[in-house]
Amino acid sequence: MTVRALYRAAVVESAAAPYNTLHLKVFYPAQPSGSDLERFQGVVPADGDRAPFKIVILFNGINCGPEQYQWLAQRLAATGKVVVTFGWVAENLPGMIALTPGVDLKMLTPAQYGTGPTASALPTLLEALKQLNESGVLAGLLALDQVILGGHSAGGRVAIESADPKFFPQVRAAFAYAAHSAAVMQLGYPASTILPLPDRLPLLLMGGTQDGVIANSSSLYGVTWARPTTPIERTFDEAIQGGRHDSYLLLVNGANHFSMVEALDETTGRAFLDLPATQSNAAVRSLLAETIEQFIEAHVNQRLEALERLNQRLIEQTNDESGAIATFTRK
Repeated sequence: MTVRALYRAAVVESAAAPYNTLHLKVFYPAQPSGSDLERFQGVVPADGDRAPFKIVILFNGINCGPEQYQWLAQRLAATGKVVVTFGWVAENLPGMIALTPGVDLKMLTPAQYGTGPTASALPTLLEALKQLNESGVLAGLLALDQVILGGHSAGGRVAIESADPKFFPQVRAAFAYAAHSAAVMQLGYPASTILPLPDRLPLLLMGGTQDGVIANSSSLYGVTWARPTTPIERTFDEAIQGGRHDSYLLLVNGANHFSMVEALDETTGRAFLDLPATQSNAAVRSLLAETIEQFIEAHVNQRLEALERLNQRLIEQTNDESGAIATFTRK
């Protein structure tokens, strides 16, 4: 499978210049044609035989460049999906300018939480996809009503908080790594509060037992976590009711906060808080990608064989001789 990508820019109407522009990189399954346009401009046609393409939107962690998730974008695009990564430099907090997934802080306050999405970039991204479906190499090939939200860290949080059909009826599922729904006390919440998630769609929560960023950020929530994975476990236990057997929790032994990214940039962000990973990040990424692929195939594409593979892993993980998986469960 050939994977190609195109670039677009889009303006966030609710943001003020100069911090109101998203730069998108859109990965898609391609079918080289050998045309002059292809040879001279690098414009490779999409593989229309695999359309309509379901869409995955990846939300980066704060100060994590979108290129750090290109490994996952390419892998998912190779399975016949269109995958969107994006960069947005904005003022996350007053006086704090950073590369952001887009966090709408007012929607995280006690008065507003749950009444709307926290992913402030998402309406603009969906509109950009609509435009891509109208002209260019992806024209008429996108399944605009089949969108999966995914992300890492703060990006994972806005993905799982915004995956609600009452906000975005085109969203079908969500996944996140190193993300949870613990409430920041500074926004007005009591200590140790876990906020509810929409719980309307299939959900995959993932984390690592060596997540030093989560472990060393517990004071924000007025508590000391028993384990680095405690807020992720509590989010799975308390933030969703379950009962449909399409919500999963995967905890990876030895993975840290940044095991999901490739070519970590330690010149920015909070990588210095992390704990050392005790298994290779390449192995962790392979496990995460395989699980994400099966999750989407099972619960978005409705493939019975993928559901069976997930169920088999649920059974086998308790006897996992490799020790890669600490917990894999569903409800």
